Amino acid sequence: MKKIVLFVTVLGTLGFANSGETLIKEKCASCHSLDIPKMEMMPDFVAPPMDAVMFHMKDVITGKDNLKAFIDDYVFNPDVSKSVCESNKVQKFGVMPSQKGKVTKEELALISNYMIDTYPREKFVKTIREILRNDKLNALKSSPFLINSESLPHMTKLLVEHWDKAALGLTSEQKQKLLVVRKNTIMGVRKIKKQLKDLEFEVSEAMIDRESVGSVAKQVQGIAKLKAEATNIHLKCISDTTTILSDEQVAYLLPMWQ
Repeated sequence: MKKIVLFVTVLGTLGFANSGETLIKEKCASCHSLDIPKMEMMPDFVAPPMDAVMFHMKDVITGKDNLKAFIDDYVFNPDVSKSVCESNKVQKFGVMPSQKGKVTKEELALISNYMIDTYPREKFVKTIREILRNDKLNALKSSPFLINSESLPHMTKLLVEHWDKAALGLTSEQKQKLLVVRKNTIMGVRKIKKQLKDLEFEVSEAMIDRESVGSVAKQVQGIAKLKAEATNIHLKCISDTTTILSDEQVAYLLPMWQ
């Protein structure tokens, strides 16, 4: 009887040792944080936190079998074109090295089950959804046809996010041409922003000093002219970009245009 109890106890201990929760801590947590990420934690991340990984994965892949198949393939045969995260995030963290020899197929099956069942957690999803809603509101405030904080129109921001995605399928030749367009756009708008900042400061100072509106008429005209120039630069960027891309690539980036 004691031997049976001991055998059952040993089996239970081994089962726990090989559980998905235990394995994910042992095999994954050194790079992928298992805690719900906070802004102050971001500088210390060496890879996306697990909540973010699964949020992006479930955003583009449906069904547990498909998720498991993706994880099985990506963990052993990672490639930038397979990534579900934005390309700019991949550029920041790099592509995960293959885990061949570091985790067995049996262990990965337990890990993937736990990942799919556990992440992303509801609190993280609510936070991300709120951030995305705010981004949409900010996009309305910062029209792609006007100067924004990144000196780039919305089309170029989308390209940055999907740059290496296989679904977009940019060729090397397209990338070279698009980089030239991006460089010209950034340089043109940055030059305008410096002049614009100086003129807007002069107008603000005049209003604080209670000067007449007529006293800043020249500056106001200058501001309007510079914003028109910036709009033309952005429109040229959009025009040049859509000329380089195929109809299918434009539809992938901007399905609402179809």
